[in-house]
Amino acid sequence: MEIASKFDPAEVEGKWYQYWLDNGFFKSVPDNREPYTIVIPPPNVTGVLHMGHMLNNTIQDILIRRARMMGKNACWVPGTDHASIATEAKVVDRLAKQGIKKSDLTREKFLEYAWEWKEEHGGIILQQLRQLGASCDWDRTAFTMDEVRSKSVIKVFVDLYEKGLIYRGVRMVNWDPQALTAVSDEEVIYKEEHSKLYYLRYKVAGEEDKEIIIATTRPETILGDTAVCVNPNDPRYAFLKGKKVIVPLVNRVIPVIQDDYVDMEFGTGGLKVTPAHDVNDYVLGEKYNLPTIDIFNDNGTINDSYIDNDQITAEAKSYVGMDRFELRRKIAADLEQAGLMEKVEDYENKVGYSERTHVPIEPKLSMQWFLKMDRLAKPALDAVMDDELKFYPTKFKNTYRHWMENIKDWCISRQLWWGHRIPVYYLPEGGFVVAATVEEALPLAKIHTGNEQLRIEDLRQDEDCLDTWFSSWLWPISLFDGINNPGNEEINYYYPTSDLVTGPDIIFFWVARMIMSGYEYEQEMPFKNVYFTGLVRDKQGRKMSKSLGNSPDPLGLINAYGADGVRMGLMLAAPAGNDIPFDEALCEQGRNFNNKIWNAFRLVKGWQVDDTIEQPEASTIAIQWFKMQLDKTITEMEESFSKYRLNEAIMSVYKLFWDEFSSWYLEMIKPGYEQPIDKATYEATLNFFDSLLRLLHPFMPFITEELWQALSPRKEGESITIARMPESNGFDQEYLNYFDIAKEIVGGVRTIRLQKNIPNKETLELQVLGDHNASFNPVILKMCNLSSISLMQEKVAGASSFLVRTTEYSVPLGTLINVEEELAKLNEELAYYQGFRQSVIKKLSNESFVGKAPAKVIEMERKKQADAESKIKSLEESIAALKK
Repeated sequence: MEIASKFDPAEVEGKWYQYWLDNGFFKSVPDNREPYTIVIPPPNVTGVLHMGHMLNNTIQDILIRRARMMGKNACWVPGTDHASIATEAKVVDRLAKQGIKKSDLTREKFLEYAWEWKEEHGGIILQQLRQLGASCDWDRTAFTMDEVRSKSVIKVFVDLYEKGLIYRGVRMVNWDPQALTAVSDEEVIYKEEHSKLYYLRYKVAGEEDKEIIIATTRPETILGDTAVCVNPNDPRYAFLKGKKVIVPLVNRVIPVIQDDYVDMEFGTGGLKVTPAHDVNDYVLGEKYNLPTIDIFNDNGTINDSYIDNDQITAEAKSYVGMDRFELRRKIAADLEQAGLMEKVEDYENKVGYSERTHVPIEPKLSMQWFLKMDRLAKPALDAVMDDELKFYPTKFKNTYRHWMENIKDWCISRQLWWGHRIPVYYLPEGGFVVAATVEEALPLAKIHTGNEQLRIEDLRQDEDCLDTWFSSWLWPISLFDGINNPGNEEINYYYPTSDLVTGPDIIFFWVARMIMSGYEYEQEMPFKNVYFTGLVRDKQGRKMSKSLGNSPDPLGLINAYGADGVRMGLMLAAPAGNDIPFDEALCEQGRNFNNKIWNAFRLVKGWQVDDTIEQPEASTIAIQWFKMQLDKTITEMEESFSKYRLNEAIMSVYKLFWDEFSSWYLEMIKPGYEQPIDKATYEATLNFFDSLLRLLHPFMPFITEELWQALSPRKEGESITIARMPESNGFDQEYLNYFDIAKEIVGGVRTIRLQKNIPNKETLELQVLGDHNASFNPVILKMCNLSSISLMQEKVAGASSFLVRTTEYSVPLGTLINVEEELAKLNEELAYYQGFRQSVIKKLSNESFVGKAPAKVIEMERKKQADAESKIKSLEESIAALKK
């Protein structure tokens, strides 16, 4: 196979990806091998590849490719999430551009448009993942609203309802006024904002000369006030006990209640209570049986529910129909005008925003469906705390524990059409039944009502759909149809899955809930390990976003640096659980590594082989050494993978190839100019290259396949993808340590050549004063172009020396140097070290320093003195030798 002079990713990547697909290397069916399973965190059908996807899916691909090469039955299941809110918003926006309103359509017609949008856009991100090299079993591609997954979701809803875990009720929820739906606590993003704190006057009813000042950030909600609360221990407000106050502008008379919930130190120590529009106020309202007045329409405009008395001002009556933020400005001006505003202060507070639509959420009382979480949470919490299911890094255990111990019931209903419609059917006379289909609901309805004449058309299905996460929490089970067909061959074989790779931002949305459903429906965890990636940030530490313009286009990076270069660059900077400071220079480093591998391969394959020549002793040693170095690296990589330290694993093989193989091994065995190499060394080198390519393959799949195919003749259907990962045969660390000394000796001689401007073609001698292991002399002779290595009692005249540990090595320079210039240099260096030694001696003679400094510091200073004295002795000997 002909190898091009330069590596061109564009020519290689598409060719080999298609080859992998054509040969079915990514496909998996149950067999007698150990399974290794990953389910993809399903990206939204609205999504396109971003840097977070790149990181997450690169990690998954590394794990799955490595497992495949270790002989496991590797199964990586891909799929997409229907993303209720995000997708519905996209469809509504597209229709609006065509002049069509959602409200003008039937549910069925709107869903036609939604499915059309999904078919156009839903597969884009999965196609893009192929460009990254993702080795998913694409035949298993799933969608959270496909038939199997939809049937699973509905069956689970019915089951949980029948177990008494799902209920319907009016509760305070986070309302998204743009998407017109409830959202969960985890879908609310809190942002620090510059706000205002408004101090309002509430007059005491019947005593208009008395008042209480109350601070609020939301003056518009006074329209829904039904009480004022003070702390019973607050002496300032003892006079208000049993009294009533008047809501400004609205002139509603409301009671003063006392509760130690109120913080006497915050604001004025008084609290306006608006049960319909604040979670804490709702709790107080329940406690004191206060009425609730919901002043907001679903879209955030004002309704007329607050107009409940004849005393209301004309200004207040005019607020109906206004937007909530427009009203805030208007009501503040009206309060000021009426003398009911004490003051306004600047204020920093956190405001909750909908994660999907980016508008401020509105706490709102709403009839919703909820799932009780306490019972589901216990086994899921115990599994993680007992390390039955492991988190990497472990710091996320505490985050998980805190949420699980304080878990709230899950609001699972959404006021949307795109999603799994809630399988609840309302009856003509009131009440409802729960069933998977209307056909199954009808007999239940007849029993419930006692009316045998009921027809299907008499039943009305709930309009709401389920929270997106109610389908994805079943993902590891529903992908193998474990809900519809419990105990089937695939769920028994692939479940629990092996590793989950995800971001910590969805630890509550998804990870915790999958663990809960796993124990509920399979009586065991859904995966054995969770690897939390960090966020990809720019080099200034900022989160990547479209608005900042700091997020590079992943496909643009692949086009510029190749998929292998981008994968390598990302992983070099990706410690588990920590944010990744991404710099495009990392991709350049990855591309440079590609080129290094390519050029090393071309060098080796360019050598002429002669099977009649004997193997040089230096090559024999080099092969023995590199085999040990390779085994050591394999051991290190296995240890790193066991702890999910993928960046350390990749750094190990990166250094092995760049430093040990390219810079040392190839130099040790390289034949002379236009000389052949012996067959034994050449074959050993090809075997090493084969091992290196296999170790690199999970990280850099394309270049490794290209070179592996060119390494030796291959049959159709052979691939590095299914080649076995090299295993370590153990190594002798003492041997490697001795070899490191040999490398230091080579480095010392090369430094002398550099300092003295001696060309590499000039043959030198090396003299040794002290202990020396001669085992590696053939390597040193070759690497340094030496004529001999000899043991000496003293240095000869005109020699330049260096220390390796405690042994001195010297190179006689003879006529190769100018003696006067060399003496001047050595004397200058001697003066420096004498001065340095003197400063250390002075420090150690200082009783105050010696008395106060830690023992380690004293020890370090004494070592500095000993090193300086050793250097001085060597320099004095060199000077004396030159003067002879």
